[in-house]
Amino acid sequence: MQPKPRARDLGLPFPGTPGPLNAITDVPGVAVGFCTLTDPARDMRTGVTAILPRPGHEPQPVWAGHYALNGNGEMTGTHWIDDAGYFLGPVLITNTHGVGAAHMGATRWMIDHYAEYFTQHHAWAMPVVAETYDGVLNDINALHVEPAHAIAAIEARSTGPVAEGSSGGGNGMICYEFKGGTGTSSRRVAVGGQDYTVAALVQANHGLRPWLNILGRPVGELIPYEAPQKTEMGSIIVVIATDAPLSGLSLRQLAKRAAIGIGRHGTPGGNSSGDIFLAFSTANPGPMPKFAAPLVRKEELTIDLLDPLYLAAVQAIEESVVNAMVAGEDVDTFKPKGGTCRALNTDRLREIFASTKG
Repeated sequence: MQPKPRARDLGLPFPGTPGPLNAITDVPGVAVGFCTLTDPARDMRTGVTAILPRPGHEPQPVWAGHYALNGNGEMTGTHWIDDAGYFLGPVLITNTHGVGAAHMGATRWMIDHYAEYFTQHHAWAMPVVAETYDGVLNDINALHVEPAHAIAAIEARSTGPVAEGSSGGGNGMICYEFKGGTGTSSRRVAVGGQDYTVAALVQANHGLRPWLNILGRPVGELIPYEAPQKTEMGSIIVVIATDAPLSGLSLRQLAKRAAIGIGRHGTPGGNSSGDIFLAFSTANPGPMPKFAAPLVRKEELTIDLLDPLYLAAVQAIEESVVNAMVAGEDVDTFKPKGGTCRALNTDRLREIFASTKG
C-alpha cells in the first residue's frame, strides 16, 4: 500500500526550508516511536506516542521550556521544567484517561534503561506525559492504554521517517472536524553563521470546521459538513525540538510561539481545549546536575538572535497540523455510534490550491 501524500506533495506552498525528512527526527539524535491500538470489536482506537530526545543509557538532562495557551489538559513534569529548565527521559503523548498508565510505563522504562543511576543513587523519575481526548472515536473509559503500551512505544523508537495521522496517541483524534492525529515537520535555519534545525510534532485534536484556514484559504468553509459541532471538544499538544543551544528561558519563549503556529489555522484556543506546548534542545549534553561541577558552562544563543528560530517553529507547527489531517482516513465514531469522522478530502484540497479563486 502506497503511503498517502503529505501536504507539500499536494502542492501546498508552505514557507521555509524543511530538513531531509521534514520531521522532528531531523533534529540529530531525536527518535520517535508508536504503539497504536485499534480493535473495532472493543471500540478501541487509541495509543501512545513516544519522543526520545537523547540516545544512550547515560542519564542526561534535556533542557526545556513549556507554555500553556489554555490549560484544559495535562502535561506532567512541567512544574519541574518551569523551575529547573530540564527534564529526563522520554516525552509521551496519549489519551486523557491514559496518562497514569503511560506515566507508570515511562517510569518503569526509565528505571530499567538508566539502571545504574536508579540503583546506585537516590534518583527519581518524573517523565513528561501529555494527552488529548479521543472519546468520540475510542471508548476512553475502557482504559485501553496500559503501562506496557508506553514501554512498547518507547522501544519502537526510530530516527527515520515519522508515521502521521492515526499513529500512536493520534489514533483516535479529530482536527477541525476532520480525522486528525499525529503530524510533524521541520525547518532549517541559520543563526549567527551556524545552521540549526527546528522541528515540531503535534497531536492535533482541536478546532471547529468553520475556523479552518490553510495558508490563507478558508478550507473549512469550502468543504461543507453535514453535522457540525457546536463547541470544541478537543486539544492539541505541540512538542518542539531543536539542536540550537538555548537556555530554559529561551526555550519557554520558543514554546510560546506554538500558539502562533496553531493560530494560523484559525483556532482561538477554545475554553474546552488543552493547548499545551513543550520545547526542548538537544544541545549542551552533560551529566545530571547533581553530578556536575559547581560551576557549569553551557553555550547559549543570545536572545536577540532568536527571531529566525521563532519563525521556523511557527512554520513547522503550521505544516505539522495540516500533515496530521492530510494523513487521515474515514473512521466510524464510538460516541455517538453510527457516525463517521471523515478524512480531509485531499483531492478537494489540491483543487482549492490549484484555483486562483479558492
